[in-house]
Amino acid sequence: MTTVLLRFLKDENGATAVEYALIVCVLSLTIIGGIGQVFNQLTWLFSNNTSRLANAFAP
Repeated sequence: MTTVLLRFLKDENGATAVEYALIVCVLSLTIIGGIGQVFNQLTWLFSNNTSRLANAFAP
């Protein structure tokens, strides 16, 4: 029984999968937050106030 427990404690295969899952989770949250910011900026740019869009393309 102790050999099985020691072999389980020394096995690091699952740790790699957990690390990759955490990396994917952090990247996903970053991408979702970035998409939200882009959406907010596009909403502000194309709102009813046309002077914002005119000022953006003014020479």
